[in-house]
Amino acid sequence: MTKRSLHPRSLAAQAMGKIDPLTKAVVPPIHVSTTYIRDEDNAYSSGFIYGRPDNETVHEAQAVLAMLEEAKAGALLFGSGMAAATAVFQALSPGDHVVASKVMYWALRAWLLTEATRWGLKIDFVETDDLAKLKDAVKPGVTKLIWAETPSNPLWTITDIAAAAEIAHAAGAKLAVDSTCASPVHTRPLTLGADIVMHAATKVLNGHSDVVAGALCAREDDAFWARVKTVRKMQGGILGPFEAYLLMRGMRTLHLRQERQSASAMALAERLSAHPLVSRVLYPGLPQHPGHDIAARQMQGGFGYMLSIQVGGGEQAAVATAARVELYKRATSLGGVESLIEHRASIEGAGSPCPPDLLRLSTGIEDVEDLYADLDQALSAGHR
Repeated sequence: MTKRSLHPRSLAAQAMGKIDPLTKAVVPPIHVSTTYIRDEDNAYSSGFIYGRPDNETVHEAQAVLAMLEEAKAGALLFGSGMAAATAVFQALSPGDHVVASKVMYWALRAWLLTEATRWGLKIDFVETDDLAKLKDAVKPGVTKLIWAETPSNPLWTITDIAAAAEIAHAAGAKLAVDSTCASPVHTRPLTLGADIVMHAATKVLNGHSDVVAGALCAREDDAFWARVKTVRKMQGGILGPFEAYLLMRGMRTLHLRQERQSASAMALAERLSAHPLVSRVLYPGLPQHPGHDIAARQMQGGFGYMLSIQVGGGEQAAVATAARVELYKRATSLGGVESLIEHRASIEGAGSPCPPDLLRLSTGIEDVEDLYADLDQALSAGHR
């Protein structure tokens, strides 16, 4: 049996099956050196020169992620999700036009509204799940990038990746997809036509809430991808070796965690949809979700680990519900083994597209009955 015939879950579980040649260890060692010996002719036959652009532990983690995403041009790891995302925009030229999802990670949206414009980029925000609006926003020959987040945080709208790729390519633009809340277990945007896929690897790729990291994967090793590599190299955005080691450890159990988290999220979404104190559940796995049919087509084996609920009684009831949970943790971030709850409108502030009665739920690996019971008592406590 060759590696090519193995399922991605098998390759990921063994971190591509690499054995340390010196000790025969089945767990890859951490390479921490920042500098490397030159050959007698002053060359670097090892391929390593200095720690800022290259590190073997980082290379090994990148190989696992590239395999999972079917990224022919490979993957790049960064010191954070923001570092990865902004590197794509910094690879553009002043004056370039970008169309981005109106609903997206709030920190990146804020950066696009402020810092990106200082770089000379022109940004238009649009509902990328509405293909007519997306097509109207794209300017052939002028638009250089469409940035789509799907499922989009925290409303979980779904963008048709294949259709968005057609729109982008017809206009001479690239399509980049933030797939943080899908993960390569459920969606592989590059196989659907996207040019670049981005992950806040801090989240479910790592899965243990103890690493800050970001990642980019590319379909083609073209001039734009070369520019992204240069941005990371020259600005020093590479992930540290210890963080890369922890990220690789997390990816070894990604499939197990995602299967459990996605199944639990689906069960919670169904039960909370019938809860008398919940006015609406936002989850693409529900048949009534506007993007369900597209999600069913482009997501495999589940609909992800994230959902949001809108609490009957409005903002005050939502905040009170979050205050009463016992098993869920009130904290920012998502994708870890522990379930998190957050009132997003309070975090995002003015200009947020997030309804004030909305609570975002990140589903962990706890028993789903315990998770539901915790939400039920938190919702119901004010009505007893």
